[in-house]
Amino acid sequence: MSPAIDVETPAVSASETNARSAKAVLQKNFLFRGLPDSALERIATLATRRNYSKGTVIFSQGQPGDALFGVIAGQVRISASGTAGQEVFLNIMEPGDTFGEIAVMDGLPRTAGAIALEDTSLIVVKRADFLRLLEREPRLAIQLLKLLCERLRWTSALVEETAFLPSPARLAKRLLILASLHGRSTSVGELELRISQSDLARFLNISRQIVNQNLSRWRNHGWVSLGNSRIVIRDPEALRRVVEAG
Repeated sequence: MSPAIDVETPAVSASETNARSAKAVLQKNFLFRGLPDSALERIATLATRRNYSKGTVIFSQGQPGDALFGVIAGQVRISASGTAGQEVFLNIMEPGDTFGEIAVMDGLPRTAGAIALEDTSLIVVKRADFLRLLEREPRLAIQLLKLLCERLRWTSALVEETAFLPSPARLAKRLLILASLHGRSTSVGELELRISQSDLARFLNISRQIVNQNLSRWRNHGWVSLGNSRIVIRDPEALRRVVEAG
């Protein structure tokens, strides 16, 4: 019998493992996908991974914009507060989404705050590192422009809704959007959205009473059903007609 031959396997450092993991995440992120491997590897070596438990504040409105964030797992809510203390919910970020890019680009304080809605893992790239990458990677700059345009369109849509749509139409439209982005289909083909009426009111910057009045009316029509922090859209076409009528 031939003697056994020991083959020495090169050790892989923790930093190399983290870089490979970060690269895999970057490939799925809207901002970074499509970049050449060499660019992804450079970004991966600069990025760090941070974990946040549910309810943790990631950053607050007005803080310095010193880093860009990408969601690996979990959910992050973006919101802004007024001088009187009222809070308006702007968006929910999920795996593959990037946020914090506006303050990173202009160096001014954060225009909104971010909080983890559940246990969340993020990839973080510091502002100085990101700006250097932009100078070397034209494709990254183009992707960033697309992302900023998407944010601008989203903000413009919110302003138009507030200015031109009555409350029922605004509520119906926001429900349909949130359900399409964050809801799940049930076994009977309905859309279930996990959200409280109070949180829905903060998305629209209207009172919870108005939200409850409209949802209760739609429930009586059979268009939605309501539960504990849960809304099931049973007739999406009926809600679309509300939007069109508005």
